[in-house]
Amino acid sequence: MKAIAIGYLRSDISGSAQNWDEIRIRSLAKRYGYDLAKTIVFNGGIQNPISRLIDVARRVEAEAVITPRRDHLGIEVPERLVRICDVITVDDYNTFARSYVGGSLTERPG
Repeated sequence: MKAIAIGYLRSDISGSAQNWDEIRIRSLAKRYGYDLAKTIVFNGGIQNPISRLIDVARRVEAEAVITPRRDHLGIEVPERLVRICDVITVDDYNTFARSYVGGSLTERPG
């Protein structure tokens, strides 16, 4: 059985490239061997998007969240998200792993 991943993007950030971002999320999940359970799409007006994303990640027992770029998650990759699953960015193939070095996130190139 493959590890589960979920995609995540903000429609207000993707804009007209949203469909392309979703395709790239699916492609990277497949390339990395994940079973992509779903892609969560929020707009800029939603309250507590990261908390909602964490709820979904926990519910589906996701091993990873795949997003087009870091900015879809805010200014920084949320540590509270990385505590429950890896975060992978499509544009630069970085993985923010659940392991910590000196209390900060460990960024691994894909």
